[in-house]
Amino acid sequence: MLERLLVVCCPELSREEHAVSRRAFLRVVRAVEDVCPWVTPIRPGVCALPARGPARYFGGEAALVDVVAGTIRSLGAGYGTAGIGIADGLFAGLLAARTGVVVPKGGTAAFLAPLPLDTLGNADLANALARLGIDTLGAFAALPARHVFGRFGTEGVAGHDIATARSGELPGLRVHPPGVRSRLRTPAEGDGLGTPAPPAPEGAQPGFWGGTDDAEVRVRRAVDRVVERVGDSGVVTTGIRGGRGPADQVRFAPWDGPERSPRLPSTTEPWPGRLPPPAPTVVHADPLPATVVDARGEHVAVSGRGLLTTPPDRLSIAGQPWATITQWAGPWPAEERWWSDSRRRVARMQVVTGDHAYVLLAEHASWWLEATYD
Repeated sequence: MLERLLVVCCPELSREEHAVSRRAFLRVVRAVEDVCPWVTPIRPGVCALPARGPARYFGGEAALVDVVAGTIRSLGAGYGTAGIGIADGLFAGLLAARTGVVVPKGGTAAFLAPLPLDTLGNADLANALARLGIDTLGAFAALPARHVFGRFGTEGVAGHDIATARSGELPGLRVHPPGVRSRLRTPAEGDGLGTPAPPAPEGAQPGFWGGTDDAEVRVRRAVDRVVERVGDSGVVTTGIRGGRGPADQVRFAPWDGPERSPRLPSTTEPWPGRLPPPAPTVVHADPLPATVVDARGEHVAVSGRGLLTTPPDRLSIAGQPWATITQWAGPWPAEERWWSDSRRRVARMQVVTGDHAYVLLAEHASWWLEATYD
C-alpha cells in the first residue's frame, strides 16, 4: 500500500543555485514543520510529509491542506502561492500539488489514467508506446506487467508500476536541496546557512505523526550523510524481481528509505525459460567461457528446438582441467526482445561436477558460466 503524502510545491522557490530561493524555501519547510515534524525536502521548492497522522489530528485531509496553506500564507506575500495536494505516493502527490487537489485514497491510478505518457519523463518510452497506439498512462497501465518487462525492460516496468499505482515514485524524483534537510538532521548540523537546526519538539513521540522509530531515524541520518557525500546513486539497496536469468532477478536501486524502495517486476508472473529454484549463490558479473562435450569429446550444443544435441559428459571452465558432469538438468530456452534488432535467443542448463554446481548459458553456439551454487 502506498503512503499517503501531502506535497507542497513552490515553483518560484525552485532555483537551487539562488541563495535567496534556498533561504525562502527553508522558511517554508520550517513553517510546515510546525504542522508536522516529519517534513522531507524532495527537491528545490518541493517538500512532503506523511498525511495520515496529521489528517486524523486536524479532522481530515482537506482540513490538513487548509492548515498547511494558512501556515505558508502567514509567512507573507513574498512567498507566492504554494501548490498543495495529497495523493498515494510521491509521484502522484507532486502532480496533485501542482493542480491543488486531494486525490481520494486508492484513486491514484484513476487520477493518473488520463495523463499523457510524457508525464513519466521518459521520452524514449513514450515514443515507443505511441507507435503502438498507447498515449495515456491509463492505456499503459492496462498492459500485462510481464509483457512490459519483456518488451521495454526495467525502465518500462518502473513506469508501468507508476501508472498502475503499484509504485509511488520514479528514480531521480528526489534531488536533495543543499542546506535544506528533513528532521533527520542533528541540531549541531544546522541548515548550512549559518543557522542551527531547531530541536525536535519536546515530548514528541516517534510515529505520532506517521513517522518512524528512533532506530530508523538514526539509520536514515547516517545514510543521508553518506548520500550527501557520494550522491543519490552512490548508496543502493537490492530487491528480488521477476525475470528469467539469475542476474535479471536482482535489482540495485538508489536507497531513499525502506518505505520508498521501488517496486520490482512481479516474481509470481509466469516467466517462460526461467530456472527453477533454488537460486544460485554467486552470479558472475562477467560470465566465464566454458566448454561442454559429450562422452566422445564432441561439442554439445542446443538445437533450434531448444534441445541438447547430445548428453553432456565433461565441462571445462576458462580453460581449466576437465570435470566430469555427474548430473544435469535443462536446457531452458528463452527468447527475448524477439520484435527488435536486439533480439536475443539463449538457453540455460544446470550441471553438477563433483562438489560443484553451475548454471551454464548457451548463446551463439558457445557456453558461458553464468552462476555458481554454493
